[in-house]
Amino acid sequence: MKSVDAHLAQILATVRPLAPLELDLEQALGTTLAEEVSSPVPQPPFDNSAMDGYAVRARDVVDVPVTLAVIDDVAAGSSELRAVGPGHAVRIMTGAPLPAGADAVVPVEWTNGGTVSVTIDRAPVAGNAIRRAGEDVQAGEVVLKPGTVIGPAQLGIIAGVGRRRVLARPRPRVVVLSTGAELVEPGLPLGPGQIWDSNSVTLTAAVRESGAEGFRAPTVGDDPAAFLDQLDAQLVRADAIVTSGGVSMGAYEPVKEALTPLGTVDFEKVAMQPGMPQGFGVVGEDQVPIFALPGNPVSSFVSFMLFVRPALAKMRGLPAGSPETLSAQAAAPLRSPAGRRSFLRGVLSSDGTVSPVRGQGSHQLAALASANALIVVPEDVTEVPSGAVVEVIRL
Repeated sequence: MKSVDAHLAQILATVRPLAPLELDLEQALGTTLAEEVSSPVPQPPFDNSAMDGYAVRARDVVDVPVTLAVIDDVAAGSSELRAVGPGHAVRIMTGAPLPAGADAVVPVEWTNGGTVSVTIDRAPVAGNAIRRAGEDVQAGEVVLKPGTVIGPAQLGIIAGVGRRRVLARPRPRVVVLSTGAELVEPGLPLGPGQIWDSNSVTLTAAVRESGAEGFRAPTVGDDPAAFLDQLDAQLVRADAIVTSGGVSMGAYEPVKEALTPLGTVDFEKVAMQPGMPQGFGVVGEDQVPIFALPGNPVSSFVSFMLFVRPALAKMRGLPAGSPETLSAQAAAPLRSPAGRRSFLRGVLSSDGTVSPVRGQGSHQLAALASANALIVVPEDVTEVPSGAVVEVIRL
């Protein structure tokens, strides 16, 4: 059987980062920056008040209490030039430009709030409550580098330096397609021999949680021709396709039957549990990557975490590789078949221990839903005693 590492290496050697696009700010959330972003002006662009209060000369407010004449008001956004002379104060609002001659702002809480004259009870030091021009960013300074995932704060600084559009790698568009004549849409009644389709819901959510756009396509039965028709219909909007089911060794395996003749998708046994049957390759004129995952719910989800999620990271222009692991202490004995890397579902506790959940079958979705980690047992290990150190993957 093919190793887990070799299968992932093949996938990462095949997929490519998506080409950058010029995106409006409203479209850029979750994308990956593909250019340097710098500020054309200092940030803030001018000295301004950090609080509502009074702009003063600090040397006029040494001996307190002291009363100064209030000669003017200045609001945020004001473009009028103002100045503070000896014995004077200017009432100022947060964000308003600092008047010439002033070197401190007295918060309104330190005063009696007067509008004609103001009595100040506490002496400020020079520079108090003043935001200096350029104290956040200097003119020409790079504020974001390529490879940065654009979140709310990153969008804020892009807008804050005056940019309306930005060059970024878009979020991959991923179509999720479940196969199986037994599948019924959740919410509809079940007939004999039928089950509700949970895989496409789980995998579409996993796609979105991985920073891509997930599209859940209608399920397909066991007819390879119908599968190909659905696949052709979905390729027009897909940067990647994820299927579940139809890849095993038995009869009625529509994904395997439909894609094998193309010669661009390989179906192999990977030395892992759960998730041994795997398919991967490219389809269509645009060579769209397709991940043909097994149909058991736990198998498809574990396969997604190990193979699809790293591939989506590479498509987004981010570092990609095996999922990160951390060490924990097994709270109970563990068993694993020889020659396969096991990914047991477990609960990682704050004390650094991890306990396997009850129910390790590849069909036991409720057990998966109670887990927050995968316990990794290497191929050459069949038994792990309680108290041993193991590697875990956070879910």
